[in-house]
Amino acid sequence: MGKAPSPSPRHGDPSLQCQYGWQVRRMIEKEAEMRKVAQVQAEAFHEPVIFFNDLFFQFFQAEVLSGLFYRLRKSPPDRYACLLAEPASGSPQEPRQELVGVVDVTVLRDEAVLQHLLGVNEYLYVRQKVASALLKGCDVLSVRWGYHYLALRAYEDDWGARKLYTNAGYRIVSGDPPWMTTWIGRRRRILMIKRSNLGE
Repeated sequence: MGKAPSPSPRHGDPSLQCQYGWQVRRMIEKEAEMRKVAQVQAEAFHEPVIFFNDLFFQFFQAEVLSGLFYRLRKSPPDRYACLLAEPASGSPQEPRQELVGVVDVTVLRDEAVLQHLLGVNEYLYVRQKVASALLKGCDVLSVRWGYHYLALRAYEDDWGARKLYTNAGYRIVSGDPPWMTTWIGRRRRILMIKRSNLGE
């Protein structure tokens, strides 16, 4: 089971999904939008510190933006996408709304994941916490790109995210080994997978 040839351009993809009042689309590769994406991701995952928090946040945001540029430069358009969620607008001519969510989708070949996916050598990996509309966008992208499985990692103690992913069809297949989570402050992650709607 490989990938079906269905390349899509990375620039200006139309909406992938519109549901619950949110539109999910692929990020447009323009610096202003990429900076907004880095801002949203940094705000979601920055761990506040007591001293110099603003300075550390700026460094973290620059690191997130640098990582985004790197992934776009090094990945073919059918192996990496950054999906955005924003309020659904009435017409395509309306200016872009505020971003409310971001998710990275990457094609990977991690053996620790593949052992749970019989008969495939690649899958789509969904990074970051996402809402239902973004998960639907990932489903659409998996069908467009021709991948049979999606995989993500979530924190074991993040019950809200686990419920969201379970309701979207993901199931837990494994977790971080205990020796990886005995470090102070290191939260245990679980691996969740879902079969895509390809071929339905």
